[in-house]
Amino acid sequence: MNKTIAVLGGTGDLGGGLAYRWAKAGVNLIIGSREAAKAELAAAALCERIAGVSVRGMDNVSAAREADIVVCSVPFSHQRATLESIREAVQGKLLVDTTVCLKPPKVGRVQLPPEGSAGQIAQAILGDEVQVVSAFQNIAAAHLNSDHQVLCDVLVCGNKRDARQQVIELSNLADLKAWHAGPIDNAAAVEGLTSILITLNRHYKIPGAGIAITGEPQAEASS
Repeated sequence: MNKTIAVLGGTGDLGGGLAYRWAKAGVNLIIGSREAAKAELAAAALCERIAGVSVRGMDNVSAAREADIVVCSVPFSHQRATLESIREAVQGKLLVDTTVCLKPPKVGRVQLPPEGSAGQIAQAILGDEVQVVSAFQNIAAAHLNSDHQVLCDVLVCGNKRDARQQVIELSNLADLKAWHAGPIDNAAAVEGLTSILITLNRHYKIPGAGIAITGEPQAEASS
């Protein structure tokens, strides 16, 4: 992929894991953070970890402005402020939102927001000129930060099929299997699964439970 990807929140666990996987795949990558210095340190650490890659660190607004595709991987408590700060910078672009409405300490309980989902919040904040796609909520950060094969699938929700397909291709670059899962409204179900997976992890002592879609596709639908 010749496009530049910015991972806002790339200094955190999930964002850092996605950044690691994409850096390994040779993606032109920018790490974003509220503090440019923190992003620069994370970018330098990636360059040290993976020989021969070039990763830049910037503040979130600069990273969003420079990138073709923006990934927002921040806690739910920071989602709205982050998206409002980059709204002008992402007009006409694809934004991938990984946010889940987790409200500590009861993160094992599904607590969807009044708007329906974090993905729907993102689309409402950014407007129709931004193609918002919701994805990556059900993959444990520890898996992404490792080099082993990840057996968990990615469910991709968004109102535009072409936008979903781009995120599926990004998933493939990260060595993840991804599926078209319908419009952004369906993000509510995908985000809710995260709390269920957290509960499974706790109850059965699973180090990063995930989901996998069974069956063999016969043909892709056009929706």
